[in-house]
Amino acid sequence: NPFVQRDPAAAASGAGLEIVAIDRSFSMRADNRLDRAKREALAVLSGRPAGGLGQVLAFGATVQLMTQAVDDPAEFRAAVQAVESDDSRSSYAEFARVLRAIAQSSRLPARVHLFSDMQRTSLPPSFSDLQLAPNMTLIPHPLATSGKANWAVESVTAPRRLLDPAKSRVEATIAGFSTPAARRSVSLAINGKVVETKPVEVPASGRARVEFLRLDAPHGFSRCEVRIDSADALAADDAFRFSVERADPRRLLFVHDQRQARSLLYIRAALESSVEASFLIEAVAPGETANLTLSKYSLVLLSDAANLPETFEAALKGWVRTGGSVFVAAGPGTAARRRVPVSGGAVSDLRYAPREGARFRTVAAADTAHPALRRAGRLENVRFYQVAGVEPGDARVLARLDDQTPLLLVQRLGAGKILIFASALDNVSNDLPLHAAFVPFIEQAANYLAGGETRAASVTAGSFLELRAEGGAGVAAEVLDPLGKRVLSFAEAAAARGVTLTSPGFYEIRRAAGGRELAAVNADRRESDLEVVPAETLALWQNTGQGGVDAASARESKPWAMGWYIMLVVLLVAMTEFLFGLRYLAGEEAS
Repeated sequence: NPFVQRDPAAAASGAGLEIVAIDRSFSMRADNRLDRAKREALAVLSGRPAGGLGQVLAFGATVQLMTQAVDDPAEFRAAVQAVESDDSRSSYAEFARVLRAIAQSSRLPARVHLFSDMQRTSLPPSFSDLQLAPNMTLIPHPLATSGKANWAVESVTAPRRLLDPAKSRVEATIAGFSTPAARRSVSLAINGKVVETKPVEVPASGRARVEFLRLDAPHGFSRCEVRIDSADALAADDAFRFSVERADPRRLLFVHDQRQARSLLYIRAALESSVEASFLIEAVAPGETANLTLSKYSLVLLSDAANLPETFEAALKGWVRTGGSVFVAAGPGTAARRRVPVSGGAVSDLRYAPREGARFRTVAAADTAHPALRRAGRLENVRFYQVAGVEPGDARVLARLDDQTPLLLVQRLGAGKILIFASALDNVSNDLPLHAAFVPFIEQAANYLAGGETRAASVTAGSFLELRAEGGAGVAAEVLDPLGKRVLSFAEAAAARGVTLTSPGFYEIRRAAGGRELAAVNADRRESDLEVVPAETLALWQNTGQGGVDAASARESKPWAMGWYIMLVVLLVAMTEFLFGLRYLAGEEAS
């Protein structure tokens, strides 16, 4: 039984599908790992015999098919060279899911060459999410064999809106991954200028916090950073960006019926006692709205203002469509007119609590995840005596009373928002102003409507920024990336629901209504932990496919038995000799 040594990779060439997958996540910036991955991928592709099908993938949080299953070597090389870092967090679960989909659609045996730093934080919580298809072989090409020491600015807590620099505070967390105990220098920079530096002792593979007690930013939006002097393998996480807006208090137009003077008293007290919501309130009666310029206000609050002049209501609608916001408190006057101002929603009646029993209504259901209710909770123990029967229509109901009457609704109109509270803001229709939930409710609702809730100090790369609600097409919103380039085309700027913030840096958003935002984007700090997947875990992953072999065994030469093939050749020779012999004997007999 003679044999020869045969390369299993050569044996499988030309049959099945060869997949080259390149990790392009944020951690691949360390030690130029992405460039090394591309070079090694090109080397693997150059060793492939012509004629076999191949495919190139790039993955981070999502998977991008750089090619389809083709047999063009030039296309393979171009696809590998086109892979660029997307600064996202890598997900092996998403990668495995796409591999299963490819196997199901192609129905071919596949060999997957994985070029990655094999980061442990890329593993999913459930190992079953890594399952490979039965006819798939995973061949890892690790670009790191052990975790490297890395310090990073893990997080920063800072105010989104700055009113008084003396009362501001910035807190940063400095983390060490596989690091010894060390002293790091931490700096706070505003618009590229370092304003303060502090030392901090970071324990071995631990965390330390440092606090800056003053954020002296100029008026307007500022680009801020907290930096450290780590000089490690991954320098890109040594700074954490955040944006802050220093501005004067926003202007709130309070339009109220003269009978709602008590509502003005409660609203003013709530906003003046708030830490985050700072508004200058201008109170007017409906008849005094003729010559108002709406563009100078951040928010309009209609406190049971049912008798609005038609011209002012039309102006309000146009202002909301371009991004303005209105808070409507629907009291008895609104119920009498049978219509919610600006939104146009129908009001069936004014509903009173029953005379029997408790003689009041309470909140039965509330969406506490919504910004307007996030800190106010479910408005527990608040008693409602009079409520307008607002018909929801296309509005979203955020809270209902125990008789299913809608209490709080939000409605989109163009690029703007209308928040409807189906009761008055005094202590006659309800006792909400007397409860602790009143101040956070008014504060959060005002911030949400005025835009304070739409912008965080920083977001993670890959986050989706909503530009407009459904139905808000036609109102342009321009987005500039960290390099100052337009992210959206002119057509997209007028119709796109939002944009994905892919790169770390500062994105500038300009809205048609004059609003401006500055979004600070940072890479997911889970990518800063460069610890690699344990060898036993990687071996288990490879074995989830029936064809699973490890990289070493895939490269080893293996004996290929030749005995059966030699016996077959001998048999064919014997049969040939036999047939020629028969013909020879037949010729002899004939002669």
